[in-house]
Amino acid sequence: MENNEHPAVNDLKQAMKKGKLSRREFIRLSTLLGVSAFAATQMAGLSVPAKAFAAAVKRGGSMKVAAPVQKVTHPSQFSWISGTNMLRQVAEYLTYTDENNVTHPYLLENWQASEDLKTWTLNVRKGVRFNNGDIFTSDDVIFTFNQWLDDKVGSSMKGMIGGYLDANNIERVSDHQVKLHLKVPEIGVPEHLFHYPAMVMNHRTFEGDLIKAPHGTGAYTLEEYVEGERCVLKRREGYWRKDSAGNALPYMDRVEFLDMGTEMPAMISAIKSGDIDLIDFSDIGSAEAFMSLKNDDRVNIFPVTTNQTRVLRMRVDMKPWDDNRVRQALKLCQHREKILGLAYFGEGLLGQDMHVSPKHPEYCPIDTPEYDPQTAKQLLSQAGYPNGLDVNLAVGSGWSEIVRYAEILKQDAAPAGFRINIQTMPNSQYWEKWTEVDLGITTWAHRPLGTMVLNLAYTADADGNPAAWNESRWTDDEFSKLLTQANGTLDVEKRRKIFCQLEKIQQERGSIANAFWINVWTIATKRMKNIKPHPSLYLKLDDVWVNG
Repeated sequence: MENNEHPAVNDLKQAMKKGKLSRREFIRLSTLLGVSAFAATQMAGLSVPAKAFAAAVKRGGSMKVAAPVQKVTHPSQFSWISGTNMLRQVAEYLTYTDENNVTHPYLLENWQASEDLKTWTLNVRKGVRFNNGDIFTSDDVIFTFNQWLDDKVGSSMKGMIGGYLDANNIERVSDHQVKLHLKVPEIGVPEHLFHYPAMVMNHRTFEGDLIKAPHGTGAYTLEEYVEGERCVLKRREGYWRKDSAGNALPYMDRVEFLDMGTEMPAMISAIKSGDIDLIDFSDIGSAEAFMSLKNDDRVNIFPVTTNQTRVLRMRVDMKPWDDNRVRQALKLCQHREKILGLAYFGEGLLGQDMHVSPKHPEYCPIDTPEYDPQTAKQLLSQAGYPNGLDVNLAVGSGWSEIVRYAEILKQDAAPAGFRINIQTMPNSQYWEKWTEVDLGITTWAHRPLGTMVLNLAYTADADGNPAAWNESRWTDDEFSKLLTQANGTLDVEKRRKIFCQLEKIQQERGSIANAFWINVWTIATKRMKNIKPHPSLYLKLDDVWVNG
C-alpha cells in the first residue's frame, strides 16, 4: 500500500479483480479517495494515453460562442450553467470532474480522506495567483466555503454540503492546507467541489458581485459583460497551468459569447455560415440542432450520454399538490414513449418518476409506470375533484423539448380530468420563478452520482427548511435518513440496495415526474481543435485552439 493510501483502495482493487467493479468505476472511486488519476489508471491495468497534440497547437485567434448572457452577481448563487461556462474561464474550482466522470485535483494539489470518511485534508496548490496579482491561499478556500454555507447567500452548495459540514468545522492548518471535519461520512466531497456554483473567490476583493470584481485564477480575464448581449474574454498572461509540453496556456487570444436569444434556427444558421464556432447547449436543448447538423461536414458533433432530465415538479406546500393522490394522478398521465419520441426524437431513456438515472452507478432497476388515465381519474375523484382539475403549468420557451413535453401531457392528461393551461415564458423569466411556481418543468443537469442530485433537490436544512434548490419543498424523514446512509457508503452494491428504497419512496410519494433522460451533443465548427464534450455541457477553453 502506498503512503497515505486510503485502506478502502485495497478493497476496491479486490472488487475489481472479482468483476464486481468495472475498471472505470475503480478509477473514479479510487481518485475520490485521493489516488492520482495516473496511479489509479495503472492500478486498473490501463495505459495512460500520451499527449501527442502539443506540436500541432496553433496560438492566437479567437472563437465565438452562441449562449444566453444572463444576469450574474454571486457565483455561489448560480442556478444555470451558461453563466458558469463564461465565467469558469475566469474563476476556477478546487477540483475538476472530467468527461469520464473522474475527478482530478485542480486548485487543490491533492486531498486525503480519513479511513472513516469524516476528515478530509485539502492541500491547496502553491504558486497560483489571481488575475489581479493576489496569491491564492487557504484563506480563499475557507472564505469560499463560508459563502456556500451562509444562509444569507442562499447557495445550492448549502443543500449539497450542509448536511455533513458546518462552517465551524473547517480548520485552517496552514497557508496551503485545510481540513474538513464532517458530521457524517461522505464519499462525494471532491465531486461536490466541482458543482458548478463552486467557483473559488478572492477573499480580499469579492463583495458579492463577480462582474464588479472579476478576480479569478483562470486562463482568461473578463473584458466586457453586457447582460442580454455579449461576454468578452481576453487571454491572461501568467496563468498557472501549462500544457503537456510545458507551454503556457491558454492558446487563444479572445473568446466572445454572443446572446442570440433562444430560437435555435438562428443559431443553426450561424454555425453553418461560420459566424459562430460553437453553440452552448447547457441551458437550451440540443436535439433540434443535432437533427439539423448531424450530416453537415462543416461541423464536428460529439455525443455524450448523460444523467440530464426534465423534471415535472409539484410544490407539495401548495394545493392541490399537497395531496399525493393528485401528484400520482398527474404522473400516470405521462405516455413516456410518446413524449420521448415526439419531444426529443427518441434520443434518450425513459424516466421513472424519481431522480436517479439508469446511468448513475448506484441505480437500482425499478419498474417504469404505464400510462393510465383511468386510474388517474379515480385518484382525482378520491382527492375531491370528481369533475376534474384546472392547473397552470409553467415552462421556459427556450427548451423546445420541454414545451413539447407540456403539450403532449396536456393532451394525454385530459381524459383523466386535468385541464392544463400551459404558461410559456422566456427561459430567463422561468429561472426567476422556478422555485416559486406550483407546477413547472425544470431542466436538471448531469450529476455523476445519484446522491448529489438527491441532496440538492429533496432535502431540508438543520432547521427543517427545504434546501435552496428544493423547488418542490418535498422532504421525507425516511428518505433523508436513507440518503445520509447512502452518502457515506463507498461500496456500490451496498449503496444500490439503499437506492432501491430511495427510488421507490420517491416514485410512490415524491413530488416529481420525469418522462425521459436525455442524450446531448457538443457541436463545433471544424476549425476548433481539442474540444472535449462534457456530460454536464461544461465548457473548458484554456487548451482549445483555432486552426484556420
